Amino acid sequence: MTTSVNDKIINACIITVVTFASFLCLVPILHLVSISLSSNAAILSNQVTLFPVEWSTLAYQTVLKDVKMFKSLLFTILLVVLFTSICMVMTICAAYPLTKKRLKGRDFFLLMILFTMFFSGGLIPEYLLVKSLKLTNTIWALVLPGMVNAFYLIILKSFFSSIPEELEESARMDGSSHFGTLIRVVLPLSMPVLATLSLFYAVGRWNAFMDALFYITNQDLYPIQLKLYQLVISNQMSDSMATEGMSATAPIPESLKAASIMFATVPILLVYPWLQRYFISGMMIGAVKG
Repeated sequence: MTTSVNDKIINACIITVVTFASFLCLVPILHLVSISLSSNAAILSNQVTLFPVEWSTLAYQTVLKDVKMFKSLLFTILLVVLFTSICMVMTICAAYPLTKKRLKGRDFFLLMILFTMFFSGGLIPEYLLVKSLKLTNTIWALVLPGMVNAFYLIILKSFFSSIPEELEESARMDGSSHFGTLIRVVLPLSMPVLATLSLFYAVGRWNAFMDALFYITNQDLYPIQLKLYQLVISNQMSDSMATEGMSATAPIPESLKAASIMFATVPILLVYPWLQRYFISGMMIGAVKG
């Protein structure tokens, strides 16, 4: 009985801590939503905290009327799908052979992969390389430089290593090739980690804008985050200027920025519920065995 009471107390403490931590994570999002749905006067007078004051959808109307914003959103969706697909193919093709002890030079390849986690060529050499390959102002400048993440590759290799070798040997005895074994046996058993890494690649590409800032000058190729970055920078102004220059029929920059951030954030948030069941299991299983 005492053990049961102690377990309940511990569970209650854990639930309380997790709930409080979750609330702290939600506070910035709630604040942005409140700003995007509040009136100009309420925002300028600092009345907005976690709930909208004097409801107004003017900022969202302005964002939704921006054709360039929609173009950036569609381009970013295309970019994320292409980037994630190529990254997963490259990561799988690199991780699977590294699980085989008979691979000559395996230790050397693993050392080179680990080396890239601590040292890189630097920003300037990377820019010069992209420019020399004539990739600037193309979608490939945002895809090719980040095709393989060393950390994700190691996670996937660890997961592949945890799959019993007897399954692959049985497939080979039935006449399956290495590629056939990978497609028919290994990958179906690896769906949790594949979904997890796909989510990591997709979220990382969705949130990135620095490479686009360096390599892209064509506005038709602006990702949504770069478009948002430029919007935030261009709308910097003091409260006094906003008070004097803004009318009641136009959203102030603070409200417009909040609405734009929500516009760029909601699509990627909608992906999480579909992959939630794979997320934790994929990360934990991939980290168990080296």
